[in-house]
Amino acid sequence: TFLEIIAAFLAQAIQINRMVMRQKEELLEENSQLRAQVRDRFRFDNIIGDSPAMHEVFNVVGQVANSRATVLLLGETGTGKEMIAKAIHYNSPRKDRAFIRVNCGALTGTLLESELFGHVKGSFTGAIRDKIGRFEAADGGTIFLDEIGTMEPQLQVKLLRVLQEREFERVGDNTVVQVDVRVIAATNVDLQEEVARANFREDLFYRLNVVSIYLPPLRNRREDIPRLIDFFLDKYNAVNGRNLKRINRELLNVMLRYPWPGNVRELENAMERGVVLSRGEDFTEELLPLSV
Repeated sequence: TFLEIIAAFLAQAIQINRMVMRQKEELLEENSQLRAQVRDRFRFDNIIGDSPAMHEVFNVVGQVANSRATVLLLGETGTGKEMIAKAIHYNSPRKDRAFIRVNCGALTGTLLESELFGHVKGSFTGAIRDKIGRFEAADGGTIFLDEIGTMEPQLQVKLLRVLQEREFERVGDNTVVQVDVRVIAATNVDLQEEVARANFREDLFYRLNVVSIYLPPLRNRREDIPRLIDFFLDKYNAVNGRNLKRINRELLNVMLRYPWPGNVRELENAMERGVVLSRGEDFTEELLPLSV
């Protein structure tokens, strides 16, 4: 009887252990599949662009992806800078490590410093526990610093040290943390002009500007608009369960003449709006925003 009781306890422990191991294996498999899907999504041939300007972008991205060089992405808002940053990461030797995005314009001062470099408990009001920063989380991978031109001068100094020495301290701590992180930065402002105005450090600009890639606005690559329209129609038809058909030639000409100040993002929003508001299968003029 005693042995049966012990055997029952052991059997339960073994069963729970097997369940945990099975769940862990399933999670690892799922994670591997998701990473493979992301890599497939951000292959160069999956990014829409047949214009000469985009072919030039793809050539540079293909050359720089296998290096660890810092990359500066330039271009107007909505041109797809984050997508290109992901393409660089997922076609590089770091593709199996983290890709971390930080919008430098969303936070300022101590909050952005804490977000980037982490903090220790009690270092400022609201710091109730230790926290690792995005640079530490991206160790071995890539960090994408969007809207880098909005970063405050005191943070620019700390970022410069990370780029030069690959090390930093958390807020409120004096322990040096070393990281191996590739930095990709993006901006829609003229950093050279900001340097001339003393709003951006010149030494940091040259550190970031190792390889610069300019993403052309949509008005300079109008030959890509028809393919982008088809892609977004397919995407949002599937999401919303609609069957909005292709745009007729007259309406397409209207869209080709429009300058698209919001670039690809504006075009995507216009296509989503059309699909959502559609009642039939025809893409009619009234489905487009008034601005178009």
